[in-house]
Amino acid sequence: MSTEIQNELEKMRVKIIANLDEQKAHDFRIAFLDLHVYEQAQIFADLNVAQRARVYRYLTPDEVGEIFNVSEEEPALLAGYFEEMTPRYAAQVINSMYTDNAVDILAFAKKKNLAKYLKLIPSEDASEIREMLHYEDKTAGAIMSTEYVDIVGNQTVRSAMHIIKSEALEAETIYYIYVIDDEEKLVGVLTLRDLLTNDDDIMISDIMNTPVMSVQVTEDQEEVAQTIKDYNFLALPVTDYDDKLIGIINVDDIIDVIDEESTEDFSGLAGVDTEQGTDNPFMNAWTRFRSSALPLFLGFITILLVEHYENLINKATILAVFISMITGAAGNAGTQSLAVAVKRIANNDDQETSWFSTILNETLTGVIVGFCSGLIIWGIVGVWKANFVLGFVIGVAMLCAITFANLVGCVIPMLMDKVNLNPSIASGPFISTLSDVTSLLIYFSFASMFLKFFIGQ
Repeated sequence: MSTEIQNELEKMRVKIIANLDEQKAHDFRIAFLDLHVYEQAQIFADLNVAQRARVYRYLTPDEVGEIFNVSEEEPALLAGYFEEMTPRYAAQVINSMYTDNAVDILAFAKKKNLAKYLKLIPSEDASEIREMLHYEDKTAGAIMSTEYVDIVGNQTVRSAMHIIKSEALEAETIYYIYVIDDEEKLVGVLTLRDLLTNDDDIMISDIMNTPVMSVQVTEDQEEVAQTIKDYNFLALPVTDYDDKLIGIINVDDIIDVIDEESTEDFSGLAGVDTEQGTDNPFMNAWTRFRSSALPLFLGFITILLVEHYENLINKATILAVFISMITGAAGNAGTQSLAVAVKRIANNDDQETSWFSTILNETLTGVIVGFCSGLIIWGIVGVWKANFVLGFVIGVAMLCAITFANLVGCVIPMLMDKVNLNPSIASGPFISTLSDVTSLLIYFSFASMFLKFFIGQ
C-alpha cells in the first residue's frame, strides 16, 4: 500500500473516530460504510468501550456481523465484545455471520452467554452452531462453513440457476455448486462457468463432474490445506461418514490455517511462542525461560563434558580455542537440517521412501559441508600454528560433528511425527544444544587419540 493511500486512510480513521466521539451518527455511517469492510474492521479494533457502544447503536447487526466476519482480532476478544451488546443484538450479529466464523468466536463465549444467544437465534441456525461447536479443534468440521449451494441431478440448468439466484446472498461462495442425491449424498459438482456455458434445458446429471474430491469432517486441517493447495481448489466439500454433504471449506479459511500452522512451526523452531507475546517483559521472560529449560539442562551436560576432559585441555590448551567454532558449526548444521525436515513433513513427504531419501540426502549434505569446512580448517590451522596434525584433528572433528548434527536434525522431527507429536517441538535451541554435546564428545575423542602428535611429545 502506497504512503499516500495510508495517509488518506489515517485521515479517514481520525475523522470517523471524531464523529463517534461527537455522536454524529449520520456522518459516522456515511464515512464508515464507505470504507472496505477490512478497513472497517481495522478501525473497529482501535475503538474503546464507549466508542464501540455507539457503533452498536449506529450500525445494524448485519453491518457489525460483516466486520466480525473479516476481523483479525483474537476470537476470545471478539467473544468479549458480544458481552458489551444486548443479548438480542448479539444474537442478531451472530446469526448474520457465516456459521464457521461465528462458531470460532462462540467457542470462547461463557456457557451462560452462549445459551442466551442460542435461545434468541432461529432454532435451525442454533442447531447448526451447536453441532459445529462439538467438532474437534483443527479438523475439517471445525473450519467448515454450512453456507453453500446444493442442487439435485434430475433438474435442468435453468432450474438450477433459479436456485442459485435465490441462495446467492446467503452462500459464502457460489463458484462451486454441489450435486446431491435423494439421501443428501454428494454425487457431483459443477462450476458456475459450467452452468453459464451450457444450454438451459440440459440436465445437471449430464454435465456434472464426477467423482468429487471431498474430505471427511474429522480430517486434520493440515491435510485439507494440502489438498486445496495441490488441486488449486477455491473450496472443498466436507462429508460425514455416510458421504452426506454437510459443509464446505473455502480457500480463505485455508489461508488462515496455513498462517496458523506456519506460525506454530516457526514458534517451535525458534523455541518460543510468537503468538503469545505481550508487552510485559516479565511475562515474556517467564515464557521463554520455561521453553529454555531443556536446553539449559543439556548445557550442564556440556559443562560436565568439558570438565571430564579438563586434563586433556590442560595438556593442550590450544584445544579450548576451537571449542566454540566446532559447536557453532554443528549447531548451525543441525538447525538447518531440522528446518528442511519439518518443511518436508509439512508438505506430507512422510512416506517410507521419502524418509530414507531425506535422511540420506541430509547425511550426504553434512559429509560434503563438513569435508569442505574441515579441509579449510586443516589448512588454516596447519599454517597458523605450524601444526598440520592439530589442523587434521580439528578438521576431522568438524567433518564428523557437522555430519552427525545433520543426521540428528532430520531424524528427530521425523521420529516425533511418527509418534504423532508436532515435529516443530524439536526446536532450534534444543537441536543446537544437543549438537554442542555430541560435537564436543567427537572433538575431544579425536584430540585424545592424536594428543602426542601436536603437543610435542
